[in-house]
Amino acid sequence: MEPDVARERTLTQLRRGVLPHAVLAALARDERYGFELVRLLTEDHGFSVGEGTIYPLLSRLRRDGLVTTTWRESDAGPPRRYYRLTTDGEHALAAFRIEWTAFRDAVDGLLFPDADRQAPT
Repeated sequence: MEPDVARERTLTQLRRGVLPHAVLAALARDERYGFELVRLLTEDHGFSVGEGTIYPLLSRLRRDGLVTTTWRESDAGPPRRYYRLTTDGEHALAAFRIEWTAFRDAVDGLLFPDADRQAPT
């Protein structure tokens, strides 16, 4: 396998694994509609995510009780479904933050074992 292909596969798997939590984190700041989430995650945070990925994910998060929705009229077209965290979603995000920090630190310890060396920021 070529290095670029292997790198892209690795990044895809990492993104896929953290995407639900990235969505929860984005919704922790403010409620948003689906395409707004796509823009935020893609343009501001470097995720490669499209509507075909985000809407099924939002449906699953809603079914799991982590987000709730409301419909609102839009000045620029049809009504939009806005998503916001539920209390369970807030708890899931808080738990993920703790787990992510421990996981990140463990991986950094393996990747950068020299105590004098810092992980790149």
